[in-house]
Amino acid sequence: MKSLNHASRIWETVFDITGKEKKLKELEDESVTPDFWNNNEHATEVQQEISEIKNEISALEEIKKDITAFAEGFGESREDLNKKIEKLEFKTYLSGKYDKNNAILEIFSGAGGQDSQDWSTMLLRMYERYCNSKGWKTEILHQAFGEGGGPEGRIGTKSVTIEIKGSHAYGFLKKEAGVHRLVRLSPFNSQKLRHTSFALVNVLPEIKDSELSALGGPASGWEIRPDDLKIDTFKASGPGGQYVNKTESAVRITHIPTGIVVASQTERLQGKNKDKAMKILVAKLYQLREEQHVKEIKEIKGENISVRFGNQIRSYVLHPYKMVKDLRTLYEASDAEGVLDGDLEKFIEAEIKHD
Repeated sequence: MKSLNHASRIWETVFDITGKEKKLKELEDESVTPDFWNNNEHATEVQQEISEIKNEISALEEIKKDITAFAEGFGESREDLNKKIEKLEFKTYLSGKYDKNNAILEIFSGAGGQDSQDWSTMLLRMYERYCNSKGWKTEILHQAFGEGGGPEGRIGTKSVTIEIKGSHAYGFLKKEAGVHRLVRLSPFNSQKLRHTSFALVNVLPEIKDSELSALGGPASGWEIRPDDLKIDTFKASGPGGQYVNKTESAVRITHIPTGIVVASQTERLQGKNKDKAMKILVAKLYQLREEQHVKEIKEIKGENISVRFGNQIRSYVLHPYKMVKDLRTLYEASDAEGVLDGDLEKFIEAEIKHD
């Protein structure tokens, strides 16, 4: 059982409320300058950060009052207070450079045809439901559809890119990156034989304009030159080849030096799709840059991890028994359907706390 002195030290040192108050004042001063709204995207980011810091300070002040009340013999039980403290303490694990940011999550089906494509669609549904439970907003930016005929009328997915907007979305999801393995009776096999499917999940931070400028210019090796980009437009299509619209509003961008290809197709306007695609490209180039000191470009171009058994991070077994097990933390749950329905919180908490 944690002591009140321990809780007080957490409040005073780990969360640095004085530093938060100083940062809040700086942002609020910036928000009242005459030209603040000249850059609408940056202004929105600042307003969002102001709101997040205010919420953090409010939560910290509430905990401090609860600790004082408990010490004086009032307020809630020790157990309830400890739960609040542990919830607050958990946020200390989300202190990475981009942990507070929105996230871009990608899913790629592995070898295995319809089974693997259906598995990718199941993972897409799982993450969408998890994000919904967190109050985050999700938007599919690009989806390459596979074959239909799956259970519950599901359409297979070859690859999909999702934008996830919410506080600490990247921090919570970043360790979901890796190969996910499914074992089940194949719904696509007339003999209902057991089948193993694989899908790769990749998670990227959405890098804000202010953070992009902080990365430096050409001297730091960080520059996206217009001449390095090949931009193509195409008609956004849905499952079965049906066109979502009749104009070439979808955008595909190829970064020629690295061969990275990104796309966005869900916006009605071509310009907005281009902006979305550029966000993905920036995130991928940042990821590439971070890994260049240990790998050559040719080794990390495209998918960073081979979609095969040896690189799996989590196993989902639906037959002959039901079990979901994370192979890094060894956390497991027998309610496989619940996990696939978005109940990921315990797995993600274990990942974040795992060294």
